[in-house]
Amino acid sequence: MGIRTFQGIAPLLGARVYVDEAATVIGDVVLGDDVSIWPGTVIRGDVNFIRIGARSNIQDGSVIHVTHDGPYGTPGGLATVIGEDVTIGHGAIVHACVIEDACLIGMGSTILDGAIVRKNGFVGAGAVIPPGKTVGSGELWLGNPARCVRKLGEKEIEQLYYSAQHYVRLKDKYL
Repeated sequence: MGIRTFQGIAPLLGARVYVDEAATVIGDVVLGDDVSIWPGTVIRGDVNFIRIGARSNIQDGSVIHVTHDGPYGTPGGLATVIGEDVTIGHGAIVHACVIEDACLIGMGSTILDGAIVRKNGFVGAGAVIPPGKTVGSGELWLGNPARCVRKLGEKEIEQLYYSAQHYVRLKDKYL
């Protein structure tokens, strides 16, 4: 595993966490129970903190980062907080934002500084959520820049939880 300390702060891992040996987790990062971090992922809590809730999965090649306290940004910078039961698809970029519980961030999508994805939000593959935008609860957002195209149905919301549970079962096979 590429678990690395930054300026004396080491990542904290909950119970039954899987971090692939080809992934990198640096600094002020807390991973909740049953989280899985897949090959090629970089989670860099160097200039601010990152929190990832229980049963969330960060798939291959994703980047999770933060912003620093500087003269041109938000005072204090921005952390990244990812809730429970979240799926971050392959190759996504999640930067200095909040993703609430039971969301799906599609493959190759980008969530930018200060954005919020509310509970049961779905960001489609390749979508770009601009800085400061809010994806509403139970909404599907597509495009670049992304926009809300419709509300999710009950079955689609169930699939968000299924995706997270599938990755909990899969990572158990790797432990």
